[in-house]
Amino acid sequence: MPRGDKSSYTDKQERKADHIAESYEHKGVSEKEAERRAWATVNKDDGGGKKSGSGRGVDTGHPAAHKGGEKGGAASAGRSAAARSASAKKAAATRKRDNSQASH
Repeated sequence: MPRGDKSSYTDKQERKADHIAESYEHKGVSEKEAERRAWATVNKDDGGGKKSGSGRGVDTGHPAAHKGGEKGGAASAGRSAAARSASAKKAAATRKRDNSQASH
């Protein structure tokens, strides 16, 4: 099978790739790059084509669609409690100042 041949992908995988590509194009990515990223994402999620005769990908259990928030909070976790508290106080003061100016 030549590279780029999409015959081993299911209809669902093709719809998924189309939807992902549309999303990238909406963000301003070129059509060609959006298509490349979309199929890369489908391959990462599903391990390649799922039609009979194309083999079966090993399920990683970590599809791209479920990776959100995995690294959240890592930056603040490494900071001391005093540093986080100082940041929070500064942010609160900024919000208070901005709100009082907006009401005038």
